[in-house]
Amino acid sequence: MMPKNQKNLKSSIKNITKKHHFDLCYFTKPIISQHLQKKYDTWVEQGMHAEMDYMSESQRMHLRKNPQEMLSDVKTVICLGMFHSPPLQSLSDGLAKHTHGVIASYAQGDDYHEVMKKRLKAVAAELDGLLGQHAQRVYVDTAPVLERPLAQQAGMGWQGKHGLTIHWKKGSYLMLAEIFTSADLEIDEAVDEHCGSCQRCLNVCPTSAIVAPYVVDARLCISYLSIEHKGMIPHALRSSFGNRIFGCDDCQQVCPWNRLAHTPNEDILKPRLENDMPELSMLMHLDEVKFREFFRKSPVKRLKRKGLLRNVAIAMGNSKDHLFINVLMDALRDEEPLIRAHAAWALYQIQPIEAALLLAQHLKNEKNADVVLDIEYTLGESNHD
Repeated sequence: MMPKNQKNLKSSIKNITKKHHFDLCYFTKPIISQHLQKKYDTWVEQGMHAEMDYMSESQRMHLRKNPQEMLSDVKTVICLGMFHSPPLQSLSDGLAKHTHGVIASYAQGDDYHEVMKKRLKAVAAELDGLLGQHAQRVYVDTAPVLERPLAQQAGMGWQGKHGLTIHWKKGSYLMLAEIFTSADLEIDEAVDEHCGSCQRCLNVCPTSAIVAPYVVDARLCISYLSIEHKGMIPHALRSSFGNRIFGCDDCQQVCPWNRLAHTPNEDILKPRLENDMPELSMLMHLDEVKFREFFRKSPVKRLKRKGLLRNVAIAMGNSKDHLFINVLMDALRDEEPLIRAHAAWALYQIQPIEAALLLAQHLKNEKNADVVLDIEYTLGESNHD
């Protein structure tokens, strides 16, 4: 039986979500403003979604702009948030440790999709008992939902200039989820943005991917390139990666609103210490079986071995450390073309004269056309500056 008092009802729902370890719970209508719809259209029209075709596919775009069509007779979106630990290393300390790789803080523990989806379903089951007969669907970052605009109009936090949701007390180390329901619940007030004149996230971005306040060009973003992009990393951007091998937290680490960010009391997404700055040499020695074992249940596993070792090779090249030469020589013989190409580039960054001779020999036996083109570009890089 549905409680008649809306405040009591919302309090009951919040207690249920808290019991299942969600830190935030807010309510809004399934509506995206015309202004935000236009911004989304412009972002796609300008190609800033890169190769994320799911962001530009017409039906999915329509649903993102019209969330009321995600569920028949939907009346309310319950926006949920779960905080994760901030980076264990400071920005400067992490980037200075060049023999180790930086993994974005959210990815240092279990895959948030799996962790949150399980708890979201448990919340939904309890809502069936609380709300009576109603239709509902749960989402964690895998459906055509503009979750950050919904979170802002629900009052959870505003979308910062770096594109991420900022909570006014606890910052932006936050993962989002939604429950769409046909239950008609009292909504919360939207929150205004409070970034003011601050430009720290724009200024710190290694590739200038935040091309304007609140606008991120995925084609330049290290988080996109190191995770979503499956092919060769553009030569012009490789040196900007530093030792970042999965994602990038730079814009969050300089954000003043994250001064108060801390490890949650019940950190369901807690990091594993082995994923905090792992050794690059160790990672490059992982075969397929060891890779799956090391990153079991981790978001990194979705990148696959070839994607991660592509990034590891770039980090080795950026280190300019001669200690990596032997392991990169081995990687030059890896069965994965993606790894071979980036290992070749890395060798050239560390020891250009010697590597030029080695790679010229390697080209005589290299069978993959993409690798050949990439190595040829590497060898001609001094002419491309």
